[in-house]
Amino acid sequence: MLNNTSTNVNINQTTQTTNWKQKLYVIFDKGSTTIGLALLFIIMSIITTDFLTVDNLLNVMRQSAVLCIMAVAMTFIIITGGIDLSAGSQLAVSGVVVSGLIVAGVSIPIAILITVLVGGLIGLFMGTVISTQNIPPFIVTLAMTTILSGIAFVYTEGTPVVITDAVFREIGRGYIGPIPTAIIIMIVVAIIGHILLSHTRFGRYVYTIGDNEEAARLCGINVKWVKTGVYAFGGAVTAIAGIVLASRLSSGSPNAGTGSELDAIAAVVLGGTNLFGGEGKIAGTLMGVAIISILNNGLNLLNVSSYNQLMIKGVVILLAVWLNSIKARKKASV
Repeated sequence: MLNNTSTNVNINQTTQTTNWKQKLYVIFDKGSTTIGLALLFIIMSIITTDFLTVDNLLNVMRQSAVLCIMAVAMTFIIITGGIDLSAGSQLAVSGVVVSGLIVAGVSIPIAILITVLVGGLIGLFMGTVISTQNIPPFIVTLAMTTILSGIAFVYTEGTPVVITDAVFREIGRGYIGPIPTAIIIMIVVAIIGHILLSHTRFGRYVYTIGDNEEAARLCGINVKWVKTGVYAFGGAVTAIAGIVLASRLSSGSPNAGTGSELDAIAAVVLGGTNLFGGEGKIAGTLMGVAIISILNNGLNLLNVSSYNQLMIKGVVILLAVWLNSIKARKKASV
């Protein structure tokens, strides 16, 4: 009888320990981004007095607009199990195209439309190569990084295309009421991305392909078309980010956007999107963008050198990928 009692006690203790582990894992899995954002916000508020001011917080949001728009596009791509290392170069190309068109006398709406179309065609080309030739996205987008960067430098002859049009500059610098225009564009893009991803058949296909591409194919999903569409959508959205950046800088520069693809990838992964595909939300990406933007702003306020900032952001990206890998292994073992 004593042995049975002892056995029951041990079982209960083991069950309680397992329950606690499961609860901790749920907190880690579902709330790690929120907790990380809150801690970063508190830390920056304590170590620099300039951080927690209305002007600075509004500035953080305005500066995060370009990154957020890029990250929305990157979320779709990563959920399919892909990656886009050419996003920074796409940003530069979009900036110089819209700047060149406006300087040439093309009306602003037409220039924007053409630039978005060019971005979509770039994405369409990459998506077609990736989906039909079975070349890894890493290789295709890495090659496109060099190609697009070269195009931007040849087009501008290595010098920025300066924009003097005051109306165009309002896109990145102006306000609609009390809210910066760039923030409104960012919000609209995020809402569209959320609706597409969470409330459409296309979004369901994106998740299915990222979770198991072969199963998606067996279910009758046209995997090639969906993956091509994702990259085309990503190119068009990244072009919008390039337009906002060119407006804010009042120029299209072939150097603009250098390294921004890493910030976008880091924001998406920090937001809980599985780097191996099949899982992610736009809401999480927005929190990831907030973490990267607050980190950038805080380091600038603390006068941390740009070289040290690169190292710190590299550590953050590595940490995000590591945590992502832990989540993936945990779920695979369940």
